[in-house]
Amino acid sequence: MTIKAILLDIEGTTTPIDFVHKTLFPFAKVRIADFVNANFADLADEIVQLASENSSDPEYGAALDPASPASVTRYLEYMIDQDRKSTPLKSIQGKIWRGGYENGELKSQVFADVPKAMERWQAARKTVSIYSSGSVLAQQLMFRYTDHGDLTPSILSYFDTTTGPKREPESYRSIVNELGLRFADILFVSDIVAELDAAKTAGCETALCIRDRSEYDPDSIHRIVQNFDALGNGSF
Repeated sequence: MTIKAILLDIEGTTTPIDFVHKTLFPFAKVRIADFVNANFADLADEIVQLASENSSDPEYGAALDPASPASVTRYLEYMIDQDRKSTPLKSIQGKIWRGGYENGELKSQVFADVPKAMERWQAARKTVSIYSSGSVLAQQLMFRYTDHGDLTPSILSYFDTTTGPKREPESYRSIVNELGLRFADILFVSDIVAELDAAKTAGCETALCIRDRSEYDPDSIHRIVQNFDALGNGSF
């Protein structure tokens, strides 16, 4: 079997989970109030989406006031603490991170095998795309400002939650259609079994990237790899 395209998750797959949770999330949270206050008028689209999410969010227990920067900030901080996969939250986080990356405060971490694999796949004429709950902007920044240099020249396209939830097969069907390939031409790599199940249901090839985890289902329906070296040049 020859794969034509590799679709990659980020957190826990290309990038350590701790970098996302212990560096990126806190960086955005401590700056979010100032950012919302300074850019409130420019966040109109995100605020409309936040108000819609808030209206069906009984866990939060308070109504969001779309005219109040303080109310919007409190809801965003709550969602960060809950690790919500919210499209408007991810959009605002990405805008905050952009400032950090561009001024040198942030440099993203990728596993050492990632840039080598991207070079190998590129040489084998495979395309590489990213699918993450983080916004497209956040993804582009993540791979432009890495501790292994700028990896964006090796990446064809980026997909986020505007495509659809990562645990829904229809999201992968949309990605396959946009890439213009057959389902069996695409290998999706993630550390989350539910995401892989959705991709497999859609018809994609899949690989469970376990990295340093010692516990996993040896009878998994997904190919199991500890790093990208095990994926070779995408020909199986």
